[in-house]
Amino acid sequence: MMKLLAALLLLLPCALIAQTPDETHASTITVRSNLVVVPALVTTKSGELVFTLQAKDFTLTDDGIPQRLRLDDESGSQPLALVVCVETGGDGVVHLGDYAKIGTLLENLIGNVDHTVAVVGFDSKPTLLHGFTPNMDFIQNSLQTLDPGDKQAAILDGLTYSVNLLRQQPTTYRRVVLLLSETIDHGSQTKLVDALKAIDDTNTIIYSVAFGSTRIDVKGESEKLSSDEPGPVHGCFSRDFGTDGDGNPIPPPTSVGTQVFDCFAELAPPLRLAKMAEIIVRNALRKNTAEEVAKLTGGEFLKFHDAKTLDRDLFALSNHVPNRYTLSFVPSSPTPGYHALQLTLKDHTNLKVDARNGYWVAAEPAQ
Repeated sequence: MMKLLAALLLLLPCALIAQTPDETHASTITVRSNLVVVPALVTTKSGELVFTLQAKDFTLTDDGIPQRLRLDDESGSQPLALVVCVETGGDGVVHLGDYAKIGTLLENLIGNVDHTVAVVGFDSKPTLLHGFTPNMDFIQNSLQTLDPGDKQAAILDGLTYSVNLLRQQPTTYRRVVLLLSETIDHGSQTKLVDALKAIDDTNTIIYSVAFGSTRIDVKGESEKLSSDEPGPVHGCFSRDFGTDGDGNPIPPPTSVGTQVFDCFAELAPPLRLAKMAEIIVRNALRKNTAEEVAKLTGGEFLKFHDAKTLDRDLFALSNHVPNRYTLSFVPSSPTPGYHALQLTLKDHTNLKVDARNGYWVAAEPAQ
């Protein structure tokens, strides 16, 4: 009971939005929290896990501004909500048989904690294959009976769907997505900025175990991901300079790169860093979607080729997941938009730290 109370207190301050009296549906409460969780894995140069560090050993900056960190020593004992998000379309069709016997490995990954697990499949669109259940036999059966999908691999759509499912789970649960897919998204309707918002605003960790995208023209497909770069129409980043007297478009006076950096120069340093980081992240999502979503959330990216290497990767994750440091902080300047994070170690140059590199702050809803 004390642990539950402590977890709830961490979510303050928050705003509760309840239904209006004239609504006839069941009550809905939306909780907004400004606590940001930063999972981190620390290893030696030879890859051995390090367990002995304290919060004072880490330094974290948010858009370049140092933050006060808290270390949760008992996070590994918290209940877990997991979505297995598996590609059933695209190149994923030939790997469906690789997932038939991963039930035991999933149990090792979850550990000896209360849990609930769901399965989402995706091709050109995501589908809930099994709702949340603590029964791993049901989950194993779902993974053994996957049907081949169409030729698309809408990774961002599948992840957004999975994260939205996790929003419905109790806030006392750790939230995790295990993504089994190829590396490059093709077919998603979700815009990159909307994907950033969905992935980064719920403290969900994404672990990606992926195979290489080979069927498609990777460069061509990655460029198709919907984006609103270089910026708002008629704003500093706009390439729309109007028309001349004859109605012909006026060509931009500078290259895109020059214009972007000229616009950055007009921003204050923290905002400039955040905007540059956001553009870098969007480009990375196009080049290797599976890897970048893991980096964004503090998860891990591993590549597999067949059932044997998939088992190897899941075994590695089962060792890493419960042994991550769970750091958290309350942002000193929670401005809406993308925030760039950098976690480093103060006096341990011989160690390597991997942690989430950003998060998204949603704008307050209009009253």
